Amino acid sequence: MKASARTCLLGANRAQLVELATELGQPAYRGHQIFDAIYRQRLESVEQISTLPNAMRSALRTRGFEVGTPVIEKQFSSSDGTIRYLVALDDGETVETVWMPEGDDGESGDGSEAGEDRRKLPERFRATICISSQVGCAVNCQFCLTAALGVRRNLTAGEILGQVCAVLRDRGVAPPQDRVNLVFMGMGEPFLNYEPFMDAVRLLVEGVGIPESRMTVSTAGIVPRIHDFGREEVRPKLAISLNASNDTLREHVMPLNRKWDLEKLMAAARDFPLRPREKLTFEYVLLREVNDSTVHARELAELIRGMRAKVNLIALNPGPGIDFQTPETNRVLEFQRILIRSGIPTFIRRPRGRDIYAACGQLKRTVELTTISGARL
Repeated sequence: MKASARTCLLGANRAQLVELATELGQPAYRGHQIFDAIYRQRLESVEQISTLPNAMRSALRTRGFEVGTPVIEKQFSSSDGTIRYLVALDDGETVETVWMPEGDDGESGDGSEAGEDRRKLPERFRATICISSQVGCAVNCQFCLTAALGVRRNLTAGEILGQVCAVLRDRGVAPPQDRVNLVFMGMGEPFLNYEPFMDAVRLLVEGVGIPESRMTVSTAGIVPRIHDFGREEVRPKLAISLNASNDTLREHVMPLNRKWDLEKLMAAARDFPLRPREKLTFEYVLLREVNDSTVHARELAELIRGMRAKVNLIALNPGPGIDFQTPETNRVLEFQRILIRSGIPTFIRRPRGRDIYAACGQLKRTVELTTISGARL
């Protein structure tokens, strides 16, 4: 593991840290101690790794090694307990990460600061962290605020998992004792930053202690990577952002469909190797009088008929610059009824953090939002 003027340890795997210890003239087990310190204990500096001898800590500092956990620059709290974090990266870029506390009954909290003091955590505490994989996004879904940014750059594995470490520390939560779910559904398309995303997943499992069964990754439909993902030994559950029931409509709301149309996407979905009791998730953002009719619902049912799958319906979360509108409740419910009558498990996802622009499709660099509900950020 080579050092530079400043080298972050966060993102290095166990073998790389063992190699580093050896390079410094230390026994291999020192590398394991570093691994445990930065992932399991989530220490923020080399100085805090008290299991290492002073000489080794000094050598790490001299060679420019730092833990490198991203810094929480700002946070915004919703009335439903959701927290939107603005996470600062070394180069001045920022990404957004969302904390969503909830109990095992699936109901949202009462807006209290769950997790601030671990002694106050419910007996069966559960929360979800929504993670970004890129600064911005290149996919250009027309109903998503992040699309307005374009893509600035990919995140490193350390920056991806560093969001989790920073939020866990801020909330005072420690997996695996506390149940934490991860969804790679924040800013960016994870499958367009595939290797760093997968490296982060492996480190979150082995190091931080969050099982892959509690992770879900959402893709807009990067077909070659869906095939690659199916061959991974360690992988989260897969969700596909569908959002349309035919090619004409999907090209309108998701230009990516011109490259990988529904025939190619659904073929990859049908070939995806599911584990026992696992289901594919199809996400469908409902846009008022665009893709929310009974005809669209029946087309969607035909599209996924016979698959081991479920559908999450998401009524559009509005935002500035989005030319679509939120559908009426009765159209959402009728859409759900048609899918259920077709034998497809279908759920309506509750919006979380709409009042702080933390809901699905609303993430955008906070510094580029000038107002929220009329209040200056």
